[in-house]
Amino acid sequence: MSFTEDEIAFLRSQPLARVATVGPDGQPDVVPLAFEFDGTYFWVGGVGDDVLRTRKFRNVEAGNPKISLVFDELLSLDPFAARCLRVYGRAEEAVQRVGLVGPGWYMRITPTISWSWNLAGDPAAEHWYEPRRTVHADPEEPK
Repeated sequence: MSFTEDEIAFLRSQPLARVATVGPDGQPDVVPLAFEFDGTYFWVGGVGDDVLRTRKFRNVEAGNPKISLVFDELLSLDPFAARCLRVYGRAEEAVQRVGLVGPGWYMRITPTISWSWNLAGDPAAEHWYEPRRTVHADPEEPK
């Protein structure tokens, strides 16, 4: 399975993702950053060699490919209305490519599982939003 049209539209409407990696000592690290979604993979990175020294790149380079991304939006506090898409994935070491901010180093992230809820932006009601869970097929695995 892959992302629905509503999920893709939500992703394309979001300027930032919160990206979490795990350090060699097991310490999680999360950072908000710009991202790209090409319909299959997520890409994070930037220009210059300094990007390779950021914690997210060092964590993946150290052999911790597990990564999480969160895309969320608080639409209203009264009434409460929020929408969200959360992704678990596998990151690969940096490659050079032309990306969102120009030519530079980028990490490709393959989604493995995702959850989305309330992409319509409805106010919370008597019950919390029902999530949609998707297990994503590896696009490089033979079918």
